[in-house]
Amino acid sequence: MHVYIPEFAKLNAPRYTSYPTAAEFGSSVGAEQQFEALSQISVAEPISIYVHVPYCHQICWYCGCNTGAVGRVERLTQYIDALEAEMALVAPLVQGQAISVHFGGGSPNALGPALFAQVVHSLRAAFDISNSAEWAVELDPRDLDAAIADIIGTAGFHRASLGAQTFSHHIQAKINRVQPFQLVANGAAMLKRAGVKHLNLDLMYGLPGQTLDDIAATISSALTLQPDRVAMFGYAHVPNMLPRQRMIEADTLPSAEQRFWQSALAHDILIEAGYEAIGFDHFARPQDSLTRAARSGGLQRNFQGFTDDPAHVLIGLGSSAISQFGNVLVQNEKHVGQYRMRVTNGRLAGARGVLVTPADRLRGELIERLLCDGSVDLAEVSRQHDRPLREVLPCLERLRAMEQHRLVKLDQWRVTLLPEGRPYARIAAAAFDSYRGGGQNRFSRAV
Repeated sequence: MHVYIPEFAKLNAPRYTSYPTAAEFGSSVGAEQQFEALSQISVAEPISIYVHVPYCHQICWYCGCNTGAVGRVERLTQYIDALEAEMALVAPLVQGQAISVHFGGGSPNALGPALFAQVVHSLRAAFDISNSAEWAVELDPRDLDAAIADIIGTAGFHRASLGAQTFSHHIQAKINRVQPFQLVANGAAMLKRAGVKHLNLDLMYGLPGQTLDDIAATISSALTLQPDRVAMFGYAHVPNMLPRQRMIEADTLPSAEQRFWQSALAHDILIEAGYEAIGFDHFARPQDSLTRAARSGGLQRNFQGFTDDPAHVLIGLGSSAISQFGNVLVQNEKHVGQYRMRVTNGRLAGARGVLVTPADRLRGELIERLLCDGSVDLAEVSRQHDRPLREVLPCLERLRAMEQHRLVKLDQWRVTLLPEGRPYARIAAAAFDSYRGGGQNRFSRAV
């Protein structure tokens, strides 16, 4: 099932958590377009809310997230004041009801119990949130104790994702994330006792000094925690964009071929353990809602990765958070100080983004369906978008090389990822991307 093909395995490609991707964002789109998009949400439109916490107590060298060290505690209280100011600006513009709430970062648990509880209370007071909404949170196990676990449970969070990455100590030291297995296991147990029903684990391959034995050992330990979902992310080494990654010695990173076999091994171990592959880097238990969504054609892809969230409107709160609407993508100001100045002075935080054209929406759905379903009918999707099929026919020619290697099947207007092509899904998706004329070093390895 696994075929290593160097000409594809060495290519870079976006992760396609949106289309157009963040690489296309510019300053010509910002708060004005954000205001218009928020104001146009209908009362019948379900929405999702993402809350970004850009702080961690310890900075990991591999991390590509917008985050910084907490330092002074006042930074946290000032940030929460700004976050509540943004809620006060955004909420009155929104008519739709929230059906999911996701906290990410950084490390949301860096806030501590009191501030975390305050943010949850403020969200509930500001927005119309469904009683059946799913609440999810990403957590750093190193800063997880019983007090904040109890707050998370009491607040009604259904799902928590623990950033485990690897349980190999020699790799943890190389990425500045030392967390013994027992620490993560204790955190998982605390969350379960607090009433959090569903546990996700985030793992990584392609880390410095990582071997196949490390992958096998980490997954073996991870499975003892009985996670509902496992994400197996490939490390993206882009030190030119993320200075903290310069602390990682490039010559210790696995080669393209080694990365491929690490991903393949992780896939095989998790499938053998009873998980189902979701997209190209997620795995879930057969009874999990993500698996059910994948089986029914309801799987989606957004800035949280593969998701069963059916909402097409995503409202991002906090510095660098991205809001996603049908015709525009808008990212909040990244710099925390400037973000605070904007919202505390009564201005929406949108600072950059991109307008989504009808042609973009067509290509975006082709990419999403190929990544989520493993197959897409160009003619059918073009018809649904009322766009001529000829717009996307040239994409088929870009897939001919993959077809020759039996990675994809081209059947008239339908494109299907074959089992051997699963690791190269992002490369196949890039065939529909009209923006990828160059600058591929801006993106991570596709495998």
